[in-house]
Amino acid sequence: MKLVGVLLVVGMMLSACVTTTDSPFAREADRDKALANYVKLATAYIGQGNLERAEHHLDRAFEIDDDYAPALAAQGLVYSSRGEADLAENSFRQALRADDDYTRGRTYYGAYLYSQRRFQAARDQFSVASRDVEYEDRGSIFFNLGMTEERLGNTEAAVKAYRRSVELTRGEPRSLLALSRVLVEEGDYSAASRFYGRLLRVMRGSTRHSHSPESLLTGIKIARHYNDEDQEASMALMLKNEYPDSLEYQQYKVLIANEQ
Repeated sequence: MKLVGVLLVVGMMLSACVTTTDSPFAREADRDKALANYVKLATAYIGQGNLERAEHHLDRAFEIDDDYAPALAAQGLVYSSRGEADLAENSFRQALRADDDYTRGRTYYGAYLYSQRRFQAARDQFSVASRDVEYEDRGSIFFNLGMTEERLGNTEAAVKAYRRSVELTRGEPRSLLALSRVLVEEGDYSAASRFYGRLLRVMRGSTRHSHSPESLLTGIKIARHYNDEDQEASMALMLKNEYPDSLEYQQYKVLIANEQ
């Protein structure tokens, strides 16, 4: 799996509306609301790559509470974006010391560890985070956990994590694809075919989702297993025409060459 997968998962967590109004939130009677507003703005700016504006809002939050876990975790994202590994690590750890139950911060830390190729440590963080049954995006945590288990060579654990992600997201395409692909690798073509069929139905019913090199190669492998020559030929042609330079197309050429 590519690192971009896990970064995309974190990227979605940062989405929010940005306002250009710099209201003096600290003057509000509700201190907690002021802190939350500053961090919301900061994380939105981080998602846009505007780190200077993000830091401005984080500084305002720290003026109110210099041990506020969400602000510390967001600061870790800023440092990570700038390649300041030691500072990022320190901020993430500070956030969890301030609030050990701050699941979003733990997922940020897990993604950071994954980006540093510290897969065991990342798995530990995602595993703890996945136990928070009240977290609104728990399915993404299991997706990240599945990716990490794959990198550790734990295919069975990856399948389990991806299954939970599929269940919790009610069949999100990326989870369906990851599960289908790993089941193919495990040789469980029956289950892989079922989940891949669900993926195809989602694609047909939405203009937002289309085939990737990964989804096409997965479909080709399933079609080959069931001797579905028409399906294989259709997907192979799509892979060749739309993604001729992809790793998956090179893998497909090796696959058919080995069987000749």
